[in-house]
Amino acid sequence: MSVTAAKGFTAAGIAAGIKANGNPDLALVVNNGPRLAAAGVFTSNRVRAAPVVWSEQVVRGGQISAVVLNSGGANACTGPLGFQDTHTSAEKVAEATGGNASEVAVASTGLIGIRLPMDKLLPGIDKAVAQLSEHGGEKAAIAIKTTDSIHKTSVVGGEGWTVGGMAKGAGMLAPGLATMLVVLTTDADLDSVTLDKALRSATRTTFDRADSDGCMSTNDTVLLLASGASGTAPAYDDFAAAVEKVCADLARQLIGDAEGASKDIRIEVVNAVTEDDAVEVGRSIARNNLLKCALHGEDPNWGRVLSAIGTTSAAFEPDRLNVAINGVWVCKGGAVGEDRDLVDMRYREIHIIADLSAGDATATIWTNDLTAEYVHENSAYSS
Repeated sequence: MSVTAAKGFTAAGIAAGIKANGNPDLALVVNNGPRLAAAGVFTSNRVRAAPVVWSEQVVRGGQISAVVLNSGGANACTGPLGFQDTHTSAEKVAEATGGNASEVAVASTGLIGIRLPMDKLLPGIDKAVAQLSEHGGEKAAIAIKTTDSIHKTSVVGGEGWTVGGMAKGAGMLAPGLATMLVVLTTDADLDSVTLDKALRSATRTTFDRADSDGCMSTNDTVLLLASGASGTAPAYDDFAAAVEKVCADLARQLIGDAEGASKDIRIEVVNAVTEDDAVEVGRSIARNNLLKCALHGEDPNWGRVLSAIGTTSAAFEPDRLNVAINGVWVCKGGAVGEDRDLVDMRYREIHIIADLSAGDATATIWTNDLTAEYVHENSAYSS
């Protein structure tokens, strides 16, 4: 049930006519309380969509009563009128739900540089409000898809409380606190400070380490809402672990649905001096297009892994580097290791271990291969 798995939430997903193909394109998630606590993280891109600017202001207040999300248009780089459209959308939701516009978050996804069709979006909000349901989570998840081939949801249960979530994203996935549109909900009775701490901890090791194509969106938004409807206040560690588990599941689904991908690549950097070093190395490997092409062709070209490591500022000695691909240590001591012909790359997941032999820190980055289908999808996206 996604975002409606937790008590106190209703949701809807409808076709408002924003997308020319008539597919669902407007989602609404409403927190019915009794608590309206919320937290959020957003893109670090300096070019920020109007709904990001608006929702950041809303989150600062620590309360969100509703989130309205649309696909079919990013409302980014649309100037003052685009921001007014976001404000108007929040006011419309507040009017239709009996809330306050300052507690309504807005999220948009789609093509940059085109204003939203407000003559369709605003009546769509009324339609969505009329269809709000405790079972509407899946429809909401479907309505936020753009180039996604599947909708993405996750639920983790605690002792008397639940965390649920939905996400969209299949391209332009690169780190910056968040890398997609995500709404998480919980019926745990927790305040916004606790939610913020748990959310930032979770996104740091999940969404922030999903790096499909090195391209950071202007619209990235991850929101966590708490209704308090369970009447249960779990221990922080238990709650944070549940949020991290939902985020990790959704992040893995995003990588698995990356545009045109045929391989899901787990890059595990081990024995680094610091975690920052491990992350930097992992990102460099994940963004090496030559390596991504090789992996698409099922070529265990470990030299491209080493060359990517060498572009970083991480502490290591070249003659102590080791690399394994799917369990075969093809590089040892910065030179030829086991026979590369032993590497089995027939299956969807590829596991690369980059051993820096310099410390005890580790980090894992997820990416995918570079395919002709990815190029085609993104060459024709706006036409």
